[in-house]
Order: sequence, then structure tokens, then C-alpha cells
Amino acid sequence: MQVHKGAEKLLNEKKILSIIREDPWMMEILQTAKTLDLPDWWICAGFVRSKIWDTLHGFSKRTPIPDVDVIYFDPSNLNELKEKQYEELLKSLYPNIPWSVKNEARMHIRNNSAPYKSATDAISKFPETATALGIKLDSYDTLLLTAPCGISDVVNMVVKPTPYILEDNERAAIYEKRISQKNWKATWEKIEIHH
Repeated sequence: MQVHKGAEKLLNEKKILSIIREDPWMMEILQTAKTLDLPDWWICAGFVRSKIWDTLHGFSKRTPIPDVDVIYFDPSNLNELKEKQYEELLKSLYPNIPWSVKNEARMHIRNNSAPYKSATDAISKFPETATALGIKLDSYDTLLLTAPCGISDVVNMVVKPTPYILEDNERAAIYEKRISQKNWKATWEKIEIHH
């Protein structure tokens, strides 16, 4: 596949981690989420993807994101109320951030699928490969990236469904609806959307 001009700067995980590490706002959010000490946690989706696309588009100002998605995997407590408590705690620590917390150990029920095995397994079931990303700090404050569908699509600014979405026509319809609603091309004109 042809790499878009500028994407060569972000072709590997090390460089993605570097641009996030150099972003004080993102690092503060990661440090705040880390304080919850959640099992198998990640900040995922648009938080990571938008940073990569903003960088590839040469934006000097951050594109606003609708929420900061914190996910974790805890099969021992599937109570949705616990997620809301974590959201409130994050809001008390870092107000004005649109926190969203979800336990992926229960999300398969809402998504009508087989139980997920881990948070990364859940990320692999996200609608788009370019959004199937997660970032976190480990106990040594090392930045870690998970990309179960790889990073090729996000760095090449390609939007296409994950293999999981392609398995089912109903899921594919959800993907198409999301693409229409998100209207990402209005913000990031260089992206290429696959239907």
C-alpha cells in the first residue's frame, strides 16, 4: 500500500509512543487514569487515533474529542454502577474531561457477542481498525500501546472495518452508520474511507 506523504514519520510504534509522551495533556490524562489502578486498563479509540491523524495532518491545535474512553477488564464485578463510580472519581481528579469508563468484561452482552477474553480482545472488536488502539502507563510509567489490528491503517489514514465487523452484516451496517455520523473526513481531509 502507498504510504501517504508524512506518514513515514509515524510508521512505527516507537514514534507513536514518542508523540504521545511529548504531549503533556495526554500524559496528564494517562497519569490520572492510572491512579484508579484498574485491571487490564487502557485509554483507547479516538484519544489515540485523533493524535496520530492530527500529527499526520500537521495540525498545530488538537482536534476536540467527544470523550476519553477508559476501558478495563474485570470479570469479578460486572456492575455498571462501578463504572459510573470510576467516572465520578476521574472527574473529581481531572474535571472538564469527558470521561467514559467501561468494563469490557460485560460489554459483550451489550454488543451481543461472545465474551471478550481481555481488554485488548475487546479493542479488536471495535468498528474500525484505525480506532482499535489503546494506550496506557504501566507500573513503571512506561507508555504501552496495544493495536490488535496493527497500526498500518491508522498511520496510512485508512478507515476500514475490523475483521470482527466484517463477519456479520448487522455489524457492517453499524460500521456504515458510524462512518456517516462521525464525518471524520470533514476534520481530517486526507483520510481514505473504505465502505
